[in-house]
Amino acid sequence: MNTTPTLKITPLTSTTTTTNTNVDTTLKKKPVSYKNLLLGATLNLFEVSTLGQPFEVVKTQLAANRGQSLKQALSNIYARGGLFGFYQGLIPWAWIEASTKGAVLLFTASEFEHLARSAGASPFLGGIVGGMGGGIAQAYTTMGFCTFMKTVEVTRHKSAVKESTFKIANDIFKKEGIAGINKGVNAVALRQCTNWASRFGITRFAQESIIKSRYGDAADAHLRATAIDKAMASILGGALSCWNQPIEVIRIEMQSQVKAAGRPEKMSIVSATKYIYANNGMKGFFRGITPRIGLGIWQTLCMVALGDHFRALFGTN
Repeated sequence: MNTTPTLKITPLTSTTTTTNTNVDTTLKKKPVSYKNLLLGATLNLFEVSTLGQPFEVVKTQLAANRGQSLKQALSNIYARGGLFGFYQGLIPWAWIEASTKGAVLLFTASEFEHLARSAGASPFLGGIVGGMGGGIAQAYTTMGFCTFMKTVEVTRHKSAVKESTFKIANDIFKKEGIAGINKGVNAVALRQCTNWASRFGITRFAQESIIKSRYGDAADAHLRATAIDKAMASILGGALSCWNQPIEVIRIEMQSQVKAAGRPEKMSIVSATKYIYANNGMKGFFRGITPRIGLGIWQTLCMVALGDHFRALFGTN
């Protein structure tokens, strides 16, 4: 009796190919990640407490006082409080806003981007959809009141009697109600929607282009992207997203406390647009764009590049 074991070789057939092609490559829906909420809040607090608020103050000063040069704006801000003048509105309004809007942005943008990608959208289109959803959610949930109060702090007349920022907020609320302390919220929503749609979309497109040019079309090419690659993409996304500066100038004009002859007391987006054009022409809509480019780059580096890095680190993508 032959007891020698036989080696049975199964030939490669189309079955193997079918098995490979049937691998489920669909994007899986991840559960709600509270890590993303905490991460978003932490990154936004870091962003605003470092370079973010100085850029914001300079941008607001220039957009509200469109006759000033950058040098004059810097001098006026410094005269209001030295270096601390560049952090006007940071405590409590910018911190309240940052601790909530960052969480809302990363969480909402992740959800919308996932839905878009699951429906077959490219990373570029998915980034735009995520950014739009996150930006609108920010404006109507957390940003309206805080953005208004930050603008009030920068543009209001500083009297000899020091007034509490909470007293000012309370006075506005008593006089104008909820609508008063959310003045310009629709302009904020339009700005945020276009801001983050551009930042996420352009950054994703730039990142894909950089990866393709440096690492080719391999399936794992995106895994080889370095922190420098992602930072460069974020810088491009942040700078190019400032195309919507006219919306920001309109928003600031609606919320500004600057008093001027002929300036309407209550402004809509349309009336603010007409007022700016009548007094400053087309160039008035681009006042403050230089510090805003700096702000856009810094925010995008923090919220997109660092956001992607830490979400990958914590497994919450």
